[in-house]
Amino acid sequence: MDTAPPRDSAELTYRDAAEADVPALVALIESAYRGEASRAGWTSEADILGGQRTDPQGVREVITAPGSRLMVVERDGEPVACCQLEHRGEAAYFGMFAVRPDLQGAGLGRRIIAEAERSVRETWGVAEMHMTVISVREDLIAWYERRGYRRTGRMTPFPYGDERFGIPRRDDLAFELLVKTLA
Repeated sequence: MDTAPPRDSAELTYRDAAEADVPALVALIESAYRGEASRAGWTSEADILGGQRTDPQGVREVITAPGSRLMVVERDGEPVACCQLEHRGEAAYFGMFAVRPDLQGAGLGRRIIAEAERSVRETWGVAEMHMTVISVREDLIAWYERRGYRRTGRMTPFPYGDERFGIPRRDDLAFELLVKTLA
């Protein structure tokens, strides 16, 4: 288990997103995954997808959906990361995870996912965390595997033709379900 303290040990605060957060969260998510700015971090999908990662409506739906929350992570009152947590019976779904590109690689992601797991165990009493990752993102999948997630081989097709999820630059994209048993 990776127990080294993160290089960035500044105080983080966690809260649920509100409607007023939508513009800042869309910008944060876009910066982590799309366009040239995303290349400052290692989570960029710019080589496999163009277009948008999300939009205000998509973020608003996560915030307002029953059994769903969008956790905002702040440092000094500024959003530096976020993630979607959704209650799905005996499991929680983890998605829309974004860390500001210039802060990636400093241990924030590890801290945030641990807090998300703790939160869903305590709040919803779930036994598992589920997520989907684009299957060609081997480096990202390996990062999640180091955090205890396992590949299931269960794939769902990428929504080709629906530009709300981006414009594919290749024809072999699919989402793989990753699962972690929560202690």
